[in-house]
Amino acid sequence: MSTLKIGLASYKFVNNDITFNISQIERAMKSTQGKADLLCFGESFLQGFDALDWNYEHDRHVAISADSGVMQLLCQMTLQYNVDLLFGYIEICEDSLYSSCAVIENGRLIHNYRRISRGWKEFRITDAHYKEGTEVCEFLYHGQYIMIALCGDLWDYPEKFKTDHLLIWPVYVNFGPDEWAGYEMEYARQAQLVADQTLMINSISEKPESYGGAFYFVDGSVQQKSRYGAEKIMIVEIG
Repeated sequence: MSTLKIGLASYKFVNNDITFNISQIERAMKSTQGKADLLCFGESFLQGFDALDWNYEHDRHVAISADSGVMQLLCQMTLQYNVDLLFGYIEICEDSLYSSCAVIENGRLIHNYRRISRGWKEFRITDAHYKEGTEVCEFLYHGQYIMIALCGDLWDYPEKFKTDHLLIWPVYVNFGPDEWAGYEMEYARQAQLVADQTLMINSISEKPESYGGAFYFVDGSVQQKSRYGAEKIMIVEIG
């Protein structure tokens, strides 16, 4: 089994600015050429976690489909820079909206996971257009199986994500740096319920303020982490 080099990009997004957020993805891809196989971003990074206002007529124009021009552009970028992508986005499929996570390998969308926990939305005011996924499964990447969970999935349904392989956990939480000091081990222990090795990525944002961070959890401990508040790509080698 070959060693995977995975970059965890704790980068800033701007809500409702796909153009800027794609430029952030491209900037990260340029800086990791030849250094990483797969570059990972946080939950809803493409549009920004707070891009929705829970009015469907507005939100359906914020979301993109898995076969959209935006997705095709990102597929082409993986070929251009020879770096594969994993990122969170707001997806529209027919008339339904999801918090999803796309994996693009060598110019092709190979996996599209839809969050199964409801914490991504204001569920007390949203209607039936805002949905959760129903399937949890691993995908094969460079000969290794990988599981994806999005943020609250591991808190609401940890039993569904148990794996003997690597878990990648994109999140969006806006703890301050001092708060994170108290939560790091809690997240590490929650990840341990599911997998021996977990990569967690959180994005940076200004409104509300999020300090980001990237983590490599092994057996319930923090093996490696990036500095809060600084745009950083942490590269982890997985054998």
